[in-house]
Amino acid sequence: MSRIVVTGGSGFIGSHVVDVLVERGHDVTVLDHRVPPHRRDVAFEDVDLLDLASVLAATRGAEHVFHLAAVSNVNQAHRDPVHTLSLNVIGTSHVLEAARLHGGQRVHLASTVWVYNGASPGAALADETTPFQLSGAGHVYTSSKMAAEMVCQNYRALYGVPVTILRYGIPYGPRMREELLIPRFIRRALEGEPLQVNGRGEQFRSFLYVNDLAQAHVHALGPTAMNQVYNLEGPRKVTVLEVAERIRRLVGQAGGLPEMEWAAIEFTPERAGDFAGRAVSNEKAERELGWRPAVDFEDGLRETVAWFRKRWGL
Repeated sequence: MSRIVVTGGSGFIGSHVVDVLVERGHDVTVLDHRVPPHRRDVAFEDVDLLDLASVLAATRGAEHVFHLAAVSNVNQAHRDPVHTLSLNVIGTSHVLEAARLHGGQRVHLASTVWVYNGASPGAALADETTPFQLSGAGHVYTSSKMAAEMVCQNYRALYGVPVTILRYGIPYGPRMREELLIPRFIRRALEGEPLQVNGRGEQFRSFLYVNDLAQAHVHALGPTAMNQVYNLEGPRKVTVLEVAERIRRLVGQAGGLPEMEWAAIEFTPERAGDFAGRAVSNEKAERELGWRPAVDFEDGLRETVAWFRKRWGL
C-alpha cells in the first residue's frame, strides 16, 4: 500500500483515479480547490496549487503524487490564457518543487495527446519518441501541456525528481463535465435539439473510457514507469460526426422514437485551434505496463448515456 496524493481528485478523471486506487488498498488524499471529493473514505485538502506553501504542507509524507489538476477545458483555456498558463505550468512547478523538497516522491503528470498537434506532418503514427514542434502547438492549452512536460523533464534531469508522464487520450464516461462534447450531444438529443458539429465532423479522437484510463494509473505505480512517458489512447478512431450519429441513435432507440424523430445533426463553422486528431500508439504502455483499453466505444457510450439520463431525470 502506498500513500498517494491526487491533485484534481474531485474532477472527472481524478475521481475515477481515486476510485481505482482506493479499490487497490492505497491511502489516498485528494487535493482540490473548494470542491470536495465524491467519496468520504479519502482525506481531502482544499489547496490552491498556486500557493506553494499549501502544496508543500499537503504533499508531505506522500510517496506518489498524481498531478491531474489543470485547466483542461480547451474553450476555457482559449478564454483565459493567463490563468491556464499559471495553473498548468506554475501549478505543475509547485508540485515538482514539493517533491524535490520532500525527497523520494514520484510525480505522475497528466499530459495529453494534444501535444502531437505540433508533431511533424510526416509522422503517420505518433509514439513517445515522436518529436513535436512548438510552432505547431496551435492552442494555449497544448502549449501549457508541452511546457508542463518540459518542466517535469527539467526537474528529473537537474534535481533527480522521479517523474512519469501520462499522455491522455480523450476520456469519456460517467461524471464527465457537462460542457464537454459528449454530454452536450446527449443533452441536446434528449431534449430533441440539433447536435451541432464543427466543420464537417471529420476531426477524430480515439475516445477512451474513463475507467480504462484510471486503471492505467495503477499500472504506472510500478518501477518500470519511473522517468518514462506513456500514451494512453482509446482503442480506435472515432470522428465527431460518428459520436453525434451514435448518440442520436442511442437516445432515439431508448426513447422508442421512430428514426424520423431522432435529433438532427447541424454543421457549424470549425473551431479555432481545434485538435484535428492524430493516430497515436499505445504499444509502449501495453508492452511495458501490461495496460490496454478494454471497453468498446459504443458500450462505453451506452453506459454514459444511461448515467446522464438518470442524473438529469430525462
